[in-house]
Order: sequence, then C-alpha cells, then structure tokens
Amino acid sequence: MQKRIWKKEVHIAIIREAENAPTIAEVLRKYNIAQSIYYKWRRQFEAYGESAFDNKYYRTDPEVRRLESENQRLKKLLVEKELEIELLEECVKKMTIIL
Repeated sequence: MQKRIWKKEVHIAIIREAENAPTIAEVLRKYNIAQSIYYKWRRQFEAYGESAFDNKYYRTDPEVRRLESENQRLKKLLVEKELEIELLEECVKKMTIIL
C-alpha cells in the first residue's frame, strides 16, 4: 500500500471539518483516514499550530553522525570501567574484612 502525502492545507481543512461535523467518523470515512491518524494530526495541530505540518526533513551531516556514534561508544566504555572499579572496590573491602 502506497503512503499518501497530504498537503498542509488539507491537514488543517480535515481537522476543522471534523471539529464542525456532527460526528468525526463521517469525515474520516469521507477522506478514508484512520482514527489514530486523525487524532495524531489533531494533537500536533493543538500543540504546534499550522507549523506542525511543515515539511521538516533535514539531512544529518555525516560528521555529526560519526561523532554521535563515537560518543555512544565512549559512554559505553566509561560505564564498563566504572563497573570494573566498583567490583574491584568490593573485592578490596572483602579482602580487608577477611584479613
């Protein structure tokens, strides 16, 4: 099934029409839209207004992606080292108790 692409004006028109209609189901049937999609659009419209439906696709710079993945790797290494230190400290405490 091919994804439909709606224009900003159509989003807003459907939301306004559904608000004024006796039942939302009639409007959704008319445009063949699922209830979940409609309510998602309505939440976005209430939160951000008309700018909610602007095309906001931005390309991420490859350098930024590389740095983010390196940052994640370093965070993982840091957590592993902290766990290792904690285990060693517990071992030292147990050794001092025995001696």
